[in-house]
Amino acid sequence: MTRRSCAIYATGIVCAHLLIVGIALVVAQVFQTMIHSRLKKEITLTEKSQVFESWKNPPPPVYMEYYFFNVTNPEVFLAGGKAAVKQIGPYTYREYRPRENVTFLENGTKLYALNPKTFVFVPEKSAGNPEVDIIRTVNIPYVAVLSELSSYSFLLRTFVSMYMNSLGIEMFMTRTVHEVLWGFKDPLLSKIHSMKPEVDEYFGLMWKKNGTHEGEFVFHTGEENYLDYGKIDTWNGLREMSWWSSNQSNMINGTDGAVFHPLINRNELLYIFAADLCRSIHLAYVKDVEVKGIQAYRFAPPSDVLMSPKDNPTNAGFCVPAGDCLGTGVLKVSVCREGAPIVVSFPHFYQADPVYINAVDGLSPNKEEHETYLDLQPTTGVPIRACKRAQLNIILKRVPGFPKTRFINETIFPIMFVNETATIDDDSAAQMRTLLLIVTLVSNFPLLIVGMGIILLLVLVVLFCRNRQKKTAKDDTAYTQVSDKPDEPSETAANQPMRNGSYIAMSPVEAQKC
Repeated sequence: MTRRSCAIYATGIVCAHLLIVGIALVVAQVFQTMIHSRLKKEITLTEKSQVFESWKNPPPPVYMEYYFFNVTNPEVFLAGGKAAVKQIGPYTYREYRPRENVTFLENGTKLYALNPKTFVFVPEKSAGNPEVDIIRTVNIPYVAVLSELSSYSFLLRTFVSMYMNSLGIEMFMTRTVHEVLWGFKDPLLSKIHSMKPEVDEYFGLMWKKNGTHEGEFVFHTGEENYLDYGKIDTWNGLREMSWWSSNQSNMINGTDGAVFHPLINRNELLYIFAADLCRSIHLAYVKDVEVKGIQAYRFAPPSDVLMSPKDNPTNAGFCVPAGDCLGTGVLKVSVCREGAPIVVSFPHFYQADPVYINAVDGLSPNKEEHETYLDLQPTTGVPIRACKRAQLNIILKRVPGFPKTRFINETIFPIMFVNETATIDDDSAAQMRTLLLIVTLVSNFPLLIVGMGIILLLVLVVLFCRNRQKKTAKDDTAYTQVSDKPDEPSETAANQPMRNGSYIAMSPVEAQKC
């Protein structure tokens, strides 16, 4: 056997082994199962995991952008006309949110944590100075008093109205952005505080929220089931709330939005419990995106999250009292926040009933600026970009006994909205890309084996064809063995010499003449 034949046989044997082993591994999905099992074990909130450290001290910077609606025609609105607003901002603050008092419970399957938030103003990302810029907006303490007195007698409401007029308190107030956001001593609340000390005399949209937390959380670590990774077990000791009018609406579902389980697929719904909304919301897959070279799935709240119960009956539980429902795109949260009739929505009433958008001039909702979304890396479940956008509104309507409200049309009035953003930092993105490359290579190792087998199969075909061609060429140029004795020449060939190695008879010939 020649060297060429040995090479062909060896190539064929190796090719067959690679193809058989590779195809078997692809069909059995051994490496994919191994990687998925590893991810399920590694991505947990156990004390020794790197995931736990990044969860405890999130590396991506979080920015809170506050936009306010400055009222340009309060007199027209009080006279029964349509209010007009102009958006100002953003006023941007860097948010720091480390986990504190972290304690593992029940053999490491759960952990307790507080999440205090601290805000620091970032002037270079802001449109102005919040301590200087003036805005005119709804006097929320005034509206809160009106709402509180709506169930009292007409005589009492009239007396209170006269008293507030003597103090010069109006439905609209003019304050600095910093005062409206972080608090000021309100004259009306100060009077109430003197009679009821439990009422705070200061008011601000973020009053007492700088350096404080949203409640005590107990999370699942994912040790028992990777699908429970990061899910909330209890909030302030509760597994369900009691504010809403149905058991489904009171459920505390999902995570706090900081983490999600690994191996996310496009068909599932992701749940987030939003303490500031007093409820859980779900997000659905929208599209594939890329962030800093990392492939991700974008999830966003579908339109049915804040849809009217007429179109989505499951939302009927958010009507309090039962049957007292608002339209599509708004949610009344005053049931969990004492005081004014507060309503939340997406900015500029994005995805809301046009009646709310058209009730106020100056609103222009659009998806790019006003949609809430999360971009998640599906293999690890890590959020690599997030935009949480929510608008604060208040219900303004006529209240008998308060003459200044007698002409106004009931309106869900916009106050401000916040754009909370976070994007993975460059160092974390580089580590993520490296991790995903390793995962991809290991997961696709069986395909690499099959590919090598196919390449060797092509080499085998080439070697076989070349060997065949050389054999054919050799057969065409081979000599035929002849006998030592010539055959008897035929009469026609008696005088013709035989060629190509045949025996040639020697006979005398005449000499040729010149």
